[in-house]
Amino acid sequence: MSGSLEVLKQHLIDPEVCIRCNTCEETCPVGAITHDSANYVVNAEVCNACMACISPCPTGSIDNWRTVAKAEAYSVAVQYTWTELPKQGAIAATDPGSVTELPPPSVTGDAPPLTADARPVADGIDVDVARGSRLPPWSAAHPYVNLYTQKSPITATVAGNYRLTDDSGESDIHHVVLDFGQTPFPFLEGQSIAVIPPGSHARQYSIASPRNGERPGYNNLSLTVKRVRPKPGGASATSTSGVCSNYLCDSKKGDVMQVIGPFGTTFLMPNHPGSNLLMICTGTGSAPMRGMTEYRRRTRATGPSGKLMLFFGARTKEELPYFGPLMNLPKDFIDVSFAFSRVPGQPKRYVQDVLRERAVDVANLLRDEETYIYVCGLKGMEDGVLAALTDIANQSGQAWEPLWRKLRDRGRLHFETY
Repeated sequence: MSGSLEVLKQHLIDPEVCIRCNTCEETCPVGAITHDSANYVVNAEVCNACMACISPCPTGSIDNWRTVAKAEAYSVAVQYTWTELPKQGAIAATDPGSVTELPPPSVTGDAPPLTADARPVADGIDVDVARGSRLPPWSAAHPYVNLYTQKSPITATVAGNYRLTDDSGESDIHHVVLDFGQTPFPFLEGQSIAVIPPGSHARQYSIASPRNGERPGYNNLSLTVKRVRPKPGGASATSTSGVCSNYLCDSKKGDVMQVIGPFGTTFLMPNHPGSNLLMICTGTGSAPMRGMTEYRRRTRATGPSGKLMLFFGARTKEELPYFGPLMNLPKDFIDVSFAFSRVPGQPKRYVQDVLRERAVDVANLLRDEETYIYVCGLKGMEDGVLAALTDIANQSGQAWEPLWRKLRDRGRLHFETY
């Protein structure tokens, strides 16, 4: 009888869908993911199938698997040469009883969230690093994803480009409207797209419009784009630092560009009446919050809706996008609190500070089973926001640990940070 043949369920990344955002490499707790100028790849000798990278991936390109003989696993060097994933091949064995299948990943892409007791640990590290939900709200509309890929992008026409911040301010943020003409491009609030600048990789941006278009009834959407000015010698991991943001911020009405997407299946808003939105953002992280708020505003007259509470941070008022329109929204429609960290002569205030100042109102929302929480902005804000929510919950008699697990596992706590 021949020796046992070990079979591996190998984790791979789809090069056709991947937008090289580097999220997977940053998330992987064991260093199994790396990249070159063309592809992001997974080292089969290091990957422990912990699934920590699955949820943060905006495109779903990370959730691909092939069953292979362990001795014939695709090497990193081979994966670097791919322009598409290989088809699933047959696993041959001289003796049918000699195949030993290695344990599959602990979670599949369509499995329910891990329970607290089931979280895998690698080398003492809790690899369930996703702090937010892996599921959308139960009442969220069905999202379409990856309708257009890098091989088959959609052409968009710039319908408008407006600077949102004061000309004298250091932060140059633009509201860019893209029109898709007669080609369908369905999307939902909280989803994102990627723009392909000439000669460079695609760059992801959150959609800032409601599902029925930036202009109601039109096949268009908007993006909130901050111009990035790369520091000398400070090239990013994805070689796109500043390239795409300047491309978009410099675009003129009538320009055409290539777009892929849409992406995103979890950072979606609930559709059922009475659901509350607690939104916490900084800078261009306001994009999905704008889409959700505008959709609620447009549908406000059709029936009852829940409470909207927004915490919005920026360095100064002049560097905060959409400041004017936000000030004009009815107070009985949305409760807005601003946090400015660089106002001359005033102490620094961040969104977590203002959350604590509004602790009573935030605690009441946390008690409500219909509250959904959205956090979007720089990754550094996560710790501060979670610490503030922890303190607010605990001090109001709501134990944060079980509350957090319930929020996360029921699709009620969402992070989109970068």
